[in-house]
Amino acid sequence: MTEEEEARWYVVHTYSGYENAVAATIEKAAENRKMLDQIHEIRIPTETVTEVHDSQSKTVERKVFPGYVLIKMIMNDTSWHLVRNVRGVTGFVGSANRAIPLTDDEILSLGIERHEIIVAFEEGSTVKVIDGPLEGFLGTVEEIEQDKSRVRVIVSMFGRETPVDLDFDQIEAV
Repeated sequence: MTEEEEARWYVVHTYSGYENAVAATIEKAAENRKMLDQIHEIRIPTETVTEVHDSQSKTVERKVFPGYVLIKMIMNDTSWHLVRNVRGVTGFVGSANRAIPLTDDEILSLGIERHEIIVAFEEGSTVKVIDGPLEGFLGTVEEIEQDKSRVRVIVSMFGRETPVDLDFDQIEAV
């Protein structure tokens, strides 16, 4: 197993408002101790929100999980101590002194890592529905949503063209 395969995402609990300071301190400590091969990436999930006050709109970046920092790291005693002893860190999310890594599904749902799916069709292609209630129908791809792994297909039913949203694994190129 390579080091990249061993690196997993962990959630670190911090004092609220200290997320940026904790992330910067961990990054600096890993650099100083030459542990960048163990601490791969540090993220603070944020979202852009438009707030409207007195008919004026302002776009702000807000933390999705205040008080939490996500770290992709190789978990061992040295890396655990480095992170755990940073000022502002209250602990890893897990049970007792055991940090529990995020699952692949959790990583995808949080949008931490994106896995690009390469499809064998494009807009305008003819495809066959291979799963679901419309199995066996042919249609034309109208729109592809890579980020959601979905596709809109125009299927001819009862003499009418009907748009249908399907997952990538529900269709195949003809």
